[in-house]
Amino acid sequence: MTTTYHKVHCNFTFIPLYFVLLFVLMFSFGEGQLDYRFYDQSCPRLPMIVRFNVWQAIRNDTRMAASLLRLYFHDCIVDGCDASVLLDDTEDFEGEKNSFPNRKSLRGYDVIDNIKADVERFCPSTVSCADLLTLVVREAVQSAGGPFWPVVLGRRDSTTASQKAANEQIPAPTESFKEMTAKFTVKGLDLKDVVVLSGAHTIGFAQCSTFKKRLFDFKDSGSSDPSMDSLMLSNLQNMCPNKDTSNTNLAPLDYSSTFRFDNSYYVNVVNKRGLLQSDQALLDDPIAAALVNSYSNDPYLFSNDFAASMIKLSTVGILTAPYGEIRKKCGSINNI
Repeated sequence: MTTTYHKVHCNFTFIPLYFVLLFVLMFSFGEGQLDYRFYDQSCPRLPMIVRFNVWQAIRNDTRMAASLLRLYFHDCIVDGCDASVLLDDTEDFEGEKNSFPNRKSLRGYDVIDNIKADVERFCPSTVSCADLLTLVVREAVQSAGGPFWPVVLGRRDSTTASQKAANEQIPAPTESFKEMTAKFTVKGLDLKDVVVLSGAHTIGFAQCSTFKKRLFDFKDSGSSDPSMDSLMLSNLQNMCPNKDTSNTNLAPLDYSSTFRFDNSYYVNVVNKRGLLQSDQALLDDPIAAALVNSYSNDPYLFSNDFAASMIKLSTVGILTAPYGEIRKKCGSINNI
């Protein structure tokens, strides 16, 4: 099955006035396509439904805020914010859910499905899954103490997904800063966005398999990564012994404030306590390193810049009417 549809890319310099930025976004995409009050008339209960469901999900599972943030990023970085990551495999394609970066690690699908079911009861065939994801991630970040940012709405959902695209486009935790930046810039994001969005690792956990080579065989050297703090190295080697059975054990991405969205991630990186190789790689570039130092010293600056980068990310590769569709169920297109 192939479907022709239109993707819109947005690349502009951040203006630290969110409503000015929203005006630019709405002007760029055309009147009536993106609007921060898009559902005010057609689904006025939407914000309340999203907020309650996200609150309930995080109350039941403290890891869920970070999981929803990762789910959103893995959607947007693969061909845009079109909810393709939510599609189940079919006879016609292998979707993103079972790609190498997502298989057995991406979480939160059930939260989105529950929210979608509630929304469909009040506003059938009205709210896209892509817009739901965009609203959900903001609530998740705020619930962990992170910033608010205005959200323009009016996205539509893709009708296909690609496992190959997910394998190729999602940055790996072992990649260099140059490799990571290349995957961001092709989406219309920039070096600053790489550093800022990496700060999402201030919450959540990572499986041992994503960083174990740093502990025992860094770059096939047979020894540990010399850039890692020695005490952290010792603790992680105990948590993730050099056995295959430990690969799915979990370690906090930010050991000092695992569930709180703050700037301590950057403090960790400065002190050689970044968990993933890609975290510590931020110091390999002088411009990125300067940003890391700035954010480690100024939590307000990080909070402000994170909100701005999330606004930019939310417009990458989106579909607007008449392209795409509004799925009734987020896991499948409407004609299945």
